[in-house]
Amino acid sequence: MTVRMRLFVMMVLQLAVWGAWAPKLFPYMGMLGFAPWEQSLVGSSWGIAAVAGIFFSNQFADRNFAAERFMAASHALSGVALAACAFLTSFWPFFGAYLVFSLLYVPTLSVSNSIAFANLKDPAKDFGLVRMGGTIGWVLVSWPFVFLLSAKADASQVRWIFLVSAIVSFALAAYSLTLPHTPPKRDAEAADPLAWREAIKLLGVSFLGVLFVVTFIDSVIQQGYFVMADAFLTNRVGIAGNLSMVVLSLGQIAEIVAMFVLGGVLARLGWKTTMMVGILGHAARFSIFAFFADSVPVIVAVQLLHGICYAFFFATVYIFVDAAFPKDVRSSAQGLFNLLILGIGNVGASFLFPALIARWTDPVTKMVDYRTLFLVPTGMALVAVLLLAAFFRPPEHGPAAEPAAA
Repeated sequence: MTVRMRLFVMMVLQLAVWGAWAPKLFPYMGMLGFAPWEQSLVGSSWGIAAVAGIFFSNQFADRNFAAERFMAASHALSGVALAACAFLTSFWPFFGAYLVFSLLYVPTLSVSNSIAFANLKDPAKDFGLVRMGGTIGWVLVSWPFVFLLSAKADASQVRWIFLVSAIVSFALAAYSLTLPHTPPKRDAEAADPLAWREAIKLLGVSFLGVLFVVTFIDSVIQQGYFVMADAFLTNRVGIAGNLSMVVLSLGQIAEIVAMFVLGGVLARLGWKTTMMVGILGHAARFSIFAFFADSVPVIVAVQLLHGICYAFFFATVYIFVDAAFPKDVRSSAQGLFNLLILGIGNVGASFLFPALIARWTDPVTKMVDYRTLFLVPTGMALVAVLLLAAFFRPPEHGPAAEPAAA
């Protein structure tokens, strides 16, 4: 098996761990009778884990442990926490187990990226193809639930989301030991023994600081899509509740295609233009949501923009971070941007968009003013594009065949 195929399988398993439970997490907590504030606290676990990852987990992966061994240990322990989630039905024990899982799993998202970048001959060209495995893994892991769940599954059945995820996590722990050896950068070779501190210092470089701000804005927009999309499709557009997930999955299919062509797009358009196209995809999607909600075919078709939004911005950010940061802090740098994408952006969207929905919901008809609502993320996307256009000036137009550390 080639190195690229081994990394592809790593990404399949990495995202399958996440995809097994993510769609059903909040319905499952509702079945357990958790209060809204309790569900929100569980939802904040990834933000906590993203912060902790910067100062501890990614530091260890950069400076103390071989990345593949870090992956093996993290996934073995997080598999135990997932199995515990399947059997704990009281809030505080469940929250504790889920928080432990989050603290162990979230850092592996950036470490798996670092392993891929360290072992690909041409990361800018090949990372999209490797990362495409994650999207495929997310889709594939949903298939077992056709047989594990009934049409009206109760909590005793839905807990299988954690058991399936745990099984995949244990498989990935074992598989990680077969990955290419990716040793740490020892303190003696590093400019700063604290990798996270060196990574944060580099945000003082103007183009990296601008990218950090823009990534935060686009992360809030991206997470806002998941907060608002399903209710919009069912309550406003009129798509049946049992079909809304199918409609949303069109975006993941498009993501596979976008990842496949990402290397060629980067080589042709360069860093800045590719990222701007990704953010403009958000602006286009939300503006179409705002003004064409009465056209079901148009709303269904525009879901395909999700692939462009994710691949052309977020996957490009991961590639750019690998090219722009020194080798000895790359896991921490990836974790720093994951802090925005998975942590702060998620929390920001969870507070901002529900508040806006409540503000623009008619108290009598209970109808949401979706046009006004969707103009907010549209405007945010346009601001982010303008910031990139005016202030993002990386030293290279696009990726070299073998990017060197800045």
